[in-house]
Amino acid sequence: MNKKIKVQNLGFKDYKEVWDYQEQLFKETLELKIKNRRENTKIETKNHLLFVEHPHVYTLGKSGDAKNLLISEEELKQKNASFYKINRGGDITYHGPGQLVAYPILDLDNFFTDIHKYLRFLEEAVILTLNEYGLKAERSEGETGVWLDVGTPFARKICAMGVRASRWVTMHGLALNVNADLGYFVNIIPCGIQDKAVTSLNVELGKKEIPLAEVQEKLLKHFLALFGAEPMN
Repeated sequence: MNKKIKVQNLGFKDYKEVWDYQEQLFKETLELKIKNRRENTKIETKNHLLFVEHPHVYTLGKSGDAKNLLISEEELKQKNASFYKINRGGDITYHGPGQLVAYPILDLDNFFTDIHKYLRFLEEAVILTLNEYGLKAERSEGETGVWLDVGTPFARKICAMGVRASRWVTMHGLALNVNADLGYFVNIIPCGIQDKAVTSLNVELGKKEIPLAEVQEKLLKHFLALFGAEPMN
């Protein structure tokens, strides 16, 4: 089992370009697994973790409702935002500047074959990261992602998640609001949840900006520890 993860910081990149790159890595891993099974070989599969920041974009998961996008195509153009229907789970979400997005393309055969556990590990990495900033982040029962003030009228989401998996290979991942422009969330019903707010780390800490690289370093540390993995550059 290969527990090494190639970590790449893609910087500020277009959503479709990164989606295509994910698909390429995902396909390569799947094809190798199929070849191993067919030819009875044991060539190690690779694991990847991509960090990126996107221009303004809305994405709708395969089980999502297009009505949760509350603006027209023309209004999207006015806001300089894109929209994609994609092949992850979950409903609609927003990505944009000031948001830390992480896409793990892992072969879970290298770690554990349990999607529920995988999702909980993603949440836990974010929870532990936010704990370092003095925030009590939590899960909300029945709602994937990471939240603050769960069970109160002030519950608000700080991290959205949506994944795809096939033959235990994952793609897509999580989006943590660090210095996000929360005004863009007004244009959707985030994750299809109507009665809860969205927040960002800088807002919670009362600061203008939190260094994205600093948050990424903390998130990577917790991610690797939870998966018992080693980083590769």
